[in-house]
Amino acid sequence: MDLTRPTAPDPYSLLPQVHPFTLLSDDIADDVPLAAPFTAEGGSTSPHLRWEGFPEGTRSFVVSCFDPDAPTPAGFWHWTVANLPAATTSLPTGAGSPDGQMLPRSAFQTRNDGGGVGYTGAAPPAGDRVHRYVFAVHALDVDHLDLDGAATPTTVAFTALFHTVGRAVLTPTFQA
Repeated sequence: MDLTRPTAPDPYSLLPQVHPFTLLSDDIADDVPLAAPFTAEGGSTSPHLRWEGFPEGTRSFVVSCFDPDAPTPAGFWHWTVANLPAATTSLPTGAGSPDGQMLPRSAFQTRNDGGGVGYTGAAPPAGDRVHRYVFAVHALDVDHLDLDGAATPTTVAFTALFHTVGRAVLTPTFQA
């Protein structure tokens, strides 16, 4: 039996096109393997993120990390933060800790697909292909989503879709 899987498309390629802007990081880069601290085995520390060039009129942000290459039909959500005020243009390394102390008061984190609150690091199955970790910042045209931390990452993504006016993405990789 052949267990190889085709590479999943960019998870945002089939959605309506929105204004692209820039996502930068002191910790991660496109197509570069994640360093140990950003993996589950290395401590599940969320990376530093900083964004610029988002559309005028942006009123809030959602930040997420998604693995489209996880061996499930729905990928794997590693992190979702919603209701970040428009004045927030960066998150420090470690902002995805379960207590959320480094996040603005209005923001909330959902449970990741591993069941914990906050960021959970990369942990693809041993021997599996290289996985992509899509860190995205979504610029929204509303001050907040009418959701709370009990929402699933998919619910946040679906609700945000109808208010997304811009998106920035960084996609590091990892293989166990």
